[in-house]
Amino acid sequence: MSAPVPIVVKLGGELVENPERLNTVVVAMARVAKQGQALVIVHGAGKEIDAALSAAGIDRRQVDGLRITDDRTLDVVVAVLGAVNTRLVAALAAEGLAAVGLTGADGRCGPAEQAPPHRTVDGRLVDLGRVGIPSEQGEPRLVSVLVENAFVPVIACIGIGSDGGLFNVNADTFAAHLSARIKARRLVIAGTTPGVLDEAGATISTIDAPAVARLIQAGTATSGMIAKLRACEAALARGAGDVVIVDGRDGRALEGAALGAIPETATRMVAFEQIRT
Repeated sequence: MSAPVPIVVKLGGELVENPERLNTVVVAMARVAKQGQALVIVHGAGKEIDAALSAAGIDRRQVDGLRITDDRTLDVVVAVLGAVNTRLVAALAAEGLAAVGLTGADGRCGPAEQAPPHRTVDGRLVDLGRVGIPSEQGEPRLVSVLVENAFVPVIACIGIGSDGGLFNVNADTFAAHLSARIKARRLVIAGTTPGVLDEAGATISTIDAPAVARLIQAGTATSGMIAKLRACEAALARGAGDVVIVDGRDGRALEGAALGAIPETATRMVAFEQIRT
C-alpha cells in the first residue's frame, strides 16, 4: 500500500483563539479526515502572543508581517504557542481525530537558521532577532511516520537550530516549507480574509507570481498578506502542486479548499505556467 499523500493546513492564530471559530475549524478538519484525506496542521497564535507580550510589558514590534523577536519575546512566543497547541489538539481529539501536538523541535521536524536582516518593502534593512527561516537540515521523518500511521500532526511554528536554539518562525513560511519537504498534495492557508483581494476588495480567484509582485508594488497587499504571498511563492517554487488561501471562518469553504472544491471566496495560487491551463 502506498503512503498517504497529506495536505498541509495552516491555521492563523485568529482562528484558534476564539471558541466559536475553533469549533468551526475542527469540525471542518474532521469532515476532511473522514473523506480519507491525510492532514498535517500548522498553526500560529498572533493575537494571543500580542496580549501576552503586553501583559509582560514587552513592546510588540513587527515589519512586513514578521515579528521582531528578542530573547524575552521568544520566551513568550514559545509559551503561548505551547498553550494554543494543546488546546487545538484537545479540540481535534474531541472530534475524533488522532491529533498529536508538536513543535518544530520535536524530531527536528522544523529545522531553522537565523534569518538574515529583512529588506522591507520600502527598502530598509531590519534585524529580526530570534526569527528563523526554515533550513534543509535532516528530513521531517517524524511527520511522515505519524501521517502513515493515521495520526494528525499539529505543529506550532517554532524552529530549532543546529545548536538546539529555538527560533520564532513565521507560520505561513513554516507551513510552506514543510509542505514542500513532505511533498504535500496542497497547502491551504486559512485566516480571516476571503482569499487575496484586488484593488476593489474583490477576491482574486487565481493568481501567479507576477501578479503577486504587482499587488505588492501597488501597495494593495497588506503587510500580513505579503508574508503569506511570499510563503506561497516559496512553496510553489519548491514543487507544491498548488496553494489555496481561504477564509477559515467559513467551515464549508475551508473543507472545500482542502478537498479541491475551491470556493469562490478563496484564491488559488499557481505557478506561472499553470495559470494558462
